Amino acid sequence: MGIYVNPGNVSFQMSRFSDIYVDKSMLISKMNAVYKTEKRFICVSRPRRFGKSMAANMLSAYYSRGCDSGETFEGLKIKEEKSYREHLNQHNVIRIDVQRFLDTETDLDIFIRKIEKSVIAELMKEFSECTDFGIDNRLKEALDQIFLQTGKGFVFIIDEWDCVFRVAKSRKEIQKEYLDFLRGLFKGAEYVELAYMTGILPIKKYGEHSAVNVFDEYSMIAPKNLGEYFGFTEEEVQEQCMQQNVDYTEVKKWYDGYRLGNLHIYNPKSVVDVLTWNEFQSYWTGTETYEALKVYIDLNFDGLKEAIAMMLGNGRCTIAPATFQNDMTTFQNKDDVLTLLVHLGYLTFEKETNEVMIPNQEIVQEFINVIRVEGWNGVIEALSQSENLLKSTLAMDCKAVAEGMSAIHGETASMLKYNNENSLVCAILIAYYSAKIYYINPVLELPSGKGFADVVYLPKRNVHYPALVIELKWDKTAKGAISQIKEKGYASWIEGYTGGILLVGINYDKDEKNHECVIEKYIKN
Repeated sequence: MGIYVNPGNVSFQMSRFSDIYVDKSMLISKMNAVYKTEKRFICVSRPRRFGKSMAANMLSAYYSRGCDSGETFEGLKIKEEKSYREHLNQHNVIRIDVQRFLDTETDLDIFIRKIEKSVIAELMKEFSECTDFGIDNRLKEALDQIFLQTGKGFVFIIDEWDCVFRVAKSRKEIQKEYLDFLRGLFKGAEYVELAYMTGILPIKKYGEHSAVNVFDEYSMIAPKNLGEYFGFTEEEVQEQCMQQNVDYTEVKKWYDGYRLGNLHIYNPKSVVDVLTWNEFQSYWTGTETYEALKVYIDLNFDGLKEAIAMMLGNGRCTIAPATFQNDMTTFQNKDDVLTLLVHLGYLTFEKETNEVMIPNQEIVQEFINVIRVEGWNGVIEALSQSENLLKSTLAMDCKAVAEGMSAIHGETASMLKYNNENSLVCAILIAYYSAKIYYINPVLELPSGKGFADVVYLPKRNVHYPALVIELKWDKTAKGAISQIKEKGYASWIEGYTGGILLVGINYDKDEKNHECVIEKYIKN
């Protein structure tokens, strides 16, 4: 048993026998299916605290012939799989946590050689019968010789593969040297039986192409068939809440929201913490969250502030993720920044619509922590006024709604560009921020009747509030907005909704710099 070559299973045992453990062992079945095939190169990227290292430890404990893990896997789902016994502790494993070699920036110039020498030193002990390689060889040369002389290959498990791109953000030469090292280690290598890499970022791109193109990539943008292994699923969280006697409804409100295909995925660290302490809060606080998020908001690409403000109001933003270069410094526009925030876990991505949104209350708190000290006081104030505005809307108090909108406009004018109806939509989403307690996420430009309603709020199940159909006008009239809703049948799409429906028309007069509001009850046909 070594540290890097054929390691033991102690790290996985610590997870496996913890009070709160969710069985993700069927990931092993997915890996067994690609073992010694053209698809044997797997790179899985997901945010910090999403169980990356636990998965790497589990795979290492399963494959490594440096330990006996039969008892450790007892009772887990994988034990029922046909391939389970075939691979259990039968392989030579090389397990590398790149972060261990990058304690400080001073390690950047030597960390690759440190990795190679550390692994080769253990290979020399493990394969003492092999000749023609030594400590001064490159790692790929040593592995070639072992394979040539013994016919034995290796399972590679590399954790925090992208640590270099986070530590050496501006050291392009170091990044390139590291990618060249990985390319040389894996491309065309017959000694690779399976390679599983995990990190926060997908593999770095140059132009439109991956720098290490032998890997199939699974990410928060494209999880493919591994989505259920990226975090805890809805069913798994429900089961754990029952076992720990914690209110699942509140857990869902705080920590649900990551969308990976049809799955709802939860951050495992946050769920474990709330189940342990039964205190609902952001468990990302106290790590590097604030500084990390602040850096990217400070970039302030055109439209970035508006996009964040809209998402704070439970809105969504369309992005084009394909241009993102999979690093933390190469940004051409706000879409690249928002795509990075998806990979970091601050946003979630809906593939069907190419939209991003803030996933849950935990992450909302992180955004609010940043913008509170970034001079976005107007947005914070607007969010705090939101509950009163919603109450005035439900009471059909048109004057109070108009005054509330004018106040919120005034609070946010320095940050948002109030020059068209799109900016007014952003202001509306902020204004109705508190609606998220009672309503599902707002639907923007809902196709209904003969056109698109600007904003529609539908109540959550078992909430006895009316649906809201909101039409916005710029330098026209609120009555005209109501007339348009009726004439174009915007409310017809939700006539099947059993509760009441309120039609809300809001106009902004740019000369008078105030808002006008008309609210009517919708009479169903």
